[in-house]
Amino acid sequence: MPSVFVQGRPVAAHPPLAPEALRGRLRRVTEAGESVLHKPCRDVTEFGPDLAALIDDLFRTMYVAEGAGLAANQVGVDLRVFVYDCLDDGGVRHVGHVVNPVLEDLGPAGRRLLEEGEGCLSVPGAVMDVPRPDRAVVRGLDRESAPLRIEGTGYFARCLAHETDHVNGHVYLDRLSARDRKAALRQSAARREEVFARRAARARAMEGA
Repeated sequence: MPSVFVQGRPVAAHPPLAPEALRGRLRRVTEAGESVLHKPCRDVTEFGPDLAALIDDLFRTMYVAEGAGLAANQVGVDLRVFVYDCLDDGGVRHVGHVVNPVLEDLGPAGRRLLEEGEGCLSVPGAVMDVPRPDRAVVRGLDRESAPLRIEGTGYFARCLAHETDHVNGHVYLDRLSARDRKAALRQSAARREEVFARRAARARAMEGA
């Protein structure tokens, strides 16, 4: 089994920071409660330098924020795009982006529902157990408008489902009970200063990358 997949294809190696991040600029991460996170995003219809620059910015912002994935509305852009750099439960690294993602309905056969810890860069510092299927398939396009099919298991499946939720206008808090939502927001309030300090330090470190 290859140890790295880029855009769903095996590669011999990939740098620790995807090359897109070195071209991108840091953007502010939106937070739960901001309207852009709570409405479905628009389909991408124009493929060109603006889309490529957005994807580069998403990668850089994701790495600074120590995320495994980041959707465009998490930087205030209501387009159906997300990026990811995520390990699955077998330690295989998956790196890429998806434009106009659609999560396939796989049905109950051949998959299990796992309730495991999940966080979100738009709810900084909070981690709560969220039920998700252990397998996910997302179809979409790449930045050149070529078709993509990305399949993930374990934690990477969780990442694909989480980011597709974002472009559909949902945050993971929406999948929690009222009590757990309040607990997540309390966690975030208590840890946000520490989280933002780490992000600032990583931003400075990446300036020289």
